[in-house]
Amino acid sequence: MHHFTSIHDAYNIPQLVNEALLMKRAPYSDCFIGKNKTIGLLFFNSSLRTRLSTQKAAQNLGMNVMVMNVGADSWQLEMNEGVIMNSDKAEHVSEAAAVIGQYCDIVGLRSFPSLVNREDDYSELVLNQFMKYTGRPILSLESATRHPLQSLTDLITIQEYKKTARPKVVLTWAPHVKALPQCVPNSFAEWMNHSEVDFTIAHPKGYELAPEFSGNAQICYDPKEAFEGADFIYAKNWSSYQEYGKILNSDPAWMVTMDKMKLTNDAKFMHCLPVRRNVVVEDAVLDSNHSIVIQQAGNRVWAAQTVLKEMLLSLAKKESPYLF
Repeated sequence: MHHFTSIHDAYNIPQLVNEALLMKRAPYSDCFIGKNKTIGLLFFNSSLRTRLSTQKAAQNLGMNVMVMNVGADSWQLEMNEGVIMNSDKAEHVSEAAAVIGQYCDIVGLRSFPSLVNREDDYSELVLNQFMKYTGRPILSLESATRHPLQSLTDLITIQEYKKTARPKVVLTWAPHVKALPQCVPNSFAEWMNHSEVDFTIAHPKGYELAPEFSGNAQICYDPKEAFEGADFIYAKNWSSYQEYGKILNSDPAWMVTMDKMKLTNDAKFMHCLPVRRNVVVEDAVLDSNHSIVIQQAGNRVWAAQTVLKEMLLSLAKKESPYLF
């Protein structure tokens, strides 16, 4: 594994999941694999779980960790090529990323979409520019279109809590007070479509994901119908893909409630967090035994640690091929 930016970088998904669950039992079994290696974690946006879990995962592997809030701790970066830099951007990504590559062996990068121009966002400019100029493996900590570490975490959590070999997993849209990106639902759908689950996406009309992400999922426009017999309910808000970045519906009937959970097969409730109580999900669900959101967040460490281990092994093979 060189880069980790999507499911397409994961050569063997079941093996990654099993490795993560083994690592959870023995967190420090590979504590020397990252010795004398440095990871730089660059955040263009706020983060709690991704920042802390990736930092802890890297430290568990013996890595040095450097963290930077880009634009707050550093200069504002210009991402576009061939521009006249006479505005507020003091440094071009070509120099900044190349310099970061001098200091780091792996670079973690988190950047959100603007939700203004779909073509620009889905081109993944920030991610691709860092991949172009750092000369180092890039770990996505969430990008404009995907959040692969979150999705690997979700799959690990489903594997850990499932009661049947092929559970019914429902990704349900939920209302929110502001427009949110499609990154988490895109990525979750992508990973579920490559997993041994029966997968349904439930949302109001107008919230269809891009076809390359929804894939073969069953699409349902009735939340109660979708909840019937489900083993896992994954709630997440996202703005419209077709009418890009817009809020088309705020119907509170889509909030996850205990009444809807009673329609399930005693389902577990999942959410990537942060979550707005009594908007996305009511307290009765979030504070019940259905909820595994805290355990899910805990698994962020093992997802990140497993991926970083694979990236470090790949680096070691490149640096010392005669040892492998």
